[in-house]
Amino acid sequence: MILPTLFLAAGGPLSGWFAKLHETFIGNDRYKMMIEGFRHTIVITLGALVIGVTIGILIAVVKYLAEDVPGLKPLAFLCDLYVKVIRGIPMVVLLLIFFYIIFSHAKNGIPVAIIAFGVNSGAYMAELIRSGINAVDAGQMEAGRSLGMSRLQAMRVVVFPQAVRYILPAIGNELIALLKETSVAGYVAVVDVTRAGNLIRNNSYDAVNPLMLVALIYLVLVLLLTWLLGKLERRLSTGDKR
Repeated sequence: MILPTLFLAAGGPLSGWFAKLHETFIGNDRYKMMIEGFRHTIVITLGALVIGVTIGILIAVVKYLAEDVPGLKPLAFLCDLYVKVIRGIPMVVLLLIFFYIIFSHAKNGIPVAIIAFGVNSGAYMAELIRSGINAVDAGQMEAGRSLGMSRLQAMRVVVFPQAVRYILPAIGNELIALLKETSVAGYVAVVDVTRAGNLIRNNSYDAVNPLMLVALIYLVLVLLLTWLLGKLERRLSTGDKR
């Protein structure tokens, strides 16, 4: 706060810019809208991630077990159909379908957005998790079966815990993509970060600062997640060497 005050008082070269920032965000408490939008973005992203991971695990396990269990073939076919259909529909269109058709009576768009983004993410998570499971040596399943475990037990106790180190980095990358995808939540009247910035732009007639702030917020979040993901990958890599 000291630096902007000095510029304003001294009539420095940035005084006009700081005055504009104050008028755009502080003067009418519009910054509160950005805070609310940030909170909604985080809630939607984390909620959708939980749904996506849950769906992804279920589909990946079904498709993995169906390779040797004929009774699961029809269910595996439905899982394949789900993945192909959801991945073939643009996220914006899927969001509109959920809000205006499936949940047409919903008055709050946030839960609908969480479900829509979660269902979309689940189609991508399924392939990521299945790839992680397939990365585990096939002999691990055979070892579990030789100990008297069923295929499901061997999957849960032997295979899946080893697959986690392959899956987590991929989930981290999907989280980053999911965070950026939530920028279209405003299509169903959800005030996320992007929607908040656009509303402030319309109300303040400042076309530059609100959008630049939105871009900065996403950039900082993505850089933070990328840094955390890098630390996780290095830790998992160190664990493999041991």
